[in-house]
Amino acid sequence: MWSVTRVYHEYNWIMKEATDPRTSGWLLMSSPLPTVSLVILYLILVIQGQRWMRDRKALEIKNGLMIYNLCLVLLNAYIFYEFLMTSWLNPAFNKWCQSMDYSTDALPVRLANVCWWFYFSKIIEFMDTFFFVLRKKNRQISFLHVYHHSTMPLLWWIGVKFVPGGESYLSGSINSFIHILMYSYYFLAAMGPQMQKFLWWKQYMTALQLVQFWWIFGHTAYSIYLSCGYPNGYNWALVCYVMSHIFLFTNFYYQTYTKKAKSMKTKARKDGASRKVVTDAHNGISNGHMNSEHEEK
Repeated sequence: MWSVTRVYHEYNWIMKEATDPRTSGWLLMSSPLPTVSLVILYLILVIQGQRWMRDRKALEIKNGLMIYNLCLVLLNAYIFYEFLMTSWLNPAFNKWCQSMDYSTDALPVRLANVCWWFYFSKIIEFMDTFFFVLRKKNRQISFLHVYHHSTMPLLWWIGVKFVPGGESYLSGSINSFIHILMYSYYFLAAMGPQMQKFLWWKQYMTALQLVQFWWIFGHTAYSIYLSCGYPNGYNWALVCYVMSHIFLFTNFYYQTYTKKAKSMKTKARKDGASRKVVTDAHNGISNGHMNSEHEEK
């Protein structure tokens, strides 16, 4: 039987013996409580914020949105660059399955550092939802949106605390690249309706996100098979987490694009058929009128 005392001792052992000593003193890394508290505060603000804005006018924060999105583009560009330099362009780094390197050498520490920045960027991205709340864009605050934003900081706190390196490079680097594109889209959209003609690629952003999750899923499954020294428990957790995103994003893509496209085609066929009936009826009335006149003459 698990007792409170045993759980407490197990927790203390994990925090002392299983964590990465290099990251333990970094901001928000000493304990899970600050991150958990921030996530709980985020959820409270999202729920209460929508209630608070219910009878208020949506805020016009165009300039704030543009600055925020541009800053996120630059931050993700920096993160992606750091992942490139420490893993993708590092000839000693095994791109198929890289074990954890807990040494204090320059590149492993640099990789751990960019993992922390990636984690911290997920806390900054709480602002995505807060902007939706303030602008009363409640339809954008879906279960998928809130689930993704509230779980990513928790997942990556664990990553930075225990395994800031090794196989962590893949999901961080791909996701930061996708976010460069995504926040570039949001930056352009915030500029106003005149930019709509340049935003035709929104649908492809969702498709890229799905490609991202399938890539991470396949790569992680293969690294589990190779078992190169990176803790497979974290790999299995990532596989389960990514599968939840594949399911949710696939459903979002179907509901937003596939189902909508089918509905529009069906409506177009019905409208076409209705116009044809009206046209035929009109022609029939016209012909009847003309024939009557001819007969009278």
